[in-house]
Amino acid sequence: MLRDLPPITDPNVLVGTATFDDAGVYRISDELALVQTVDFFTPIVDDPFTFGRIAAANALSDVYAMGGRPVTALNIAAFPMGTLPDDVLAAILRGGADACVEAGVSIVGGHTVKDDEPKFGMAVTGFVDPRRILRNDAARPGDLLYLTKPLGTGIYSTALKHDAIDDGAMAEAVRSMSALNARASEAALEAAAHACTDITGFGFLGHAHELAAGSSVALEIEAGMLPLFSRTLALIEAGEVPGGTKDNAQQHAAFTRFDDAVDSATRLALSDAQTSGGLLIAIPSNRAAVLTEALERRGQLVCAVGRVAEGHGEITVLAHR
Repeated sequence: MLRDLPPITDPNVLVGTATFDDAGVYRISDELALVQTVDFFTPIVDDPFTFGRIAAANALSDVYAMGGRPVTALNIAAFPMGTLPDDVLAAILRGGADACVEAGVSIVGGHTVKDDEPKFGMAVTGFVDPRRILRNDAARPGDLLYLTKPLGTGIYSTALKHDAIDDGAMAEAVRSMSALNARASEAALEAAAHACTDITGFGFLGHAHELAAGSSVALEIEAGMLPLFSRTLALIEAGEVPGGTKDNAQQHAAFTRFDDAVDSATRLALSDAQTSGGLLIAIPSNRAAVLTEALERRGQLVCAVGRVAEGHGEITVLAHR
């Protein structure tokens, strides 16, 4: 759908659409560039405040994935006026504002349209040093891969809709989705990571493939090392799999090879469509200890999940090293 759009020719566009990166980057000077992104979606939890908080964290994440600092945001909302009470929308907006207050981001406006189904998100602008952009096309063979949040938010959200889990069981996924990726981004910058992307709607394998293809490398992923929420595999085995995850898995088959010992539930977990997922960071092996210490110091999950190898975008998922 994008191939017929005019190509970007402005030399100040440092990151555009070519590598399917997390956000666009536009150079203002040798020391300053803008990071811009937009994201919004339908509710994935019942509580409107929590939905707003998660949607904002998800939108802010794209700036963090580029190594940037978000500074302003615009609300984007669709709402069934007259069908749901106005205070539901007010609670959604408060949830988004709560995440922005934590991030130090000013909400400077927004736009709302009437729609049959609620939707909410943000357009976010941030700052980044052009010399320290974290891109998704700069991984190198020999790099180690780290993931900073567990997988399974799509599975959990589907289970909640089907009453297969209650709010108590959902809490671990809500905490993860509500958490900002700010500290993980800071750690990646401190450790001089080569590449970074956040894990969202295309699932772990989809975003990992963008990193691999953009960098002209291959990835080897250790299935047993991947962080999952406590019930992710059990819910998959119970059939609580969203359509987006199934669609992802079909697309991911074109570039993924699984060891025979990797079970079917784990394979689906790797394609699960995430909301406000963690950062996937490629770091030189001699800097891995620095990244680990930087993440631990900031209270972040530290999970080594694989390595970068020679190749052309393919991913191998190993049962064991």
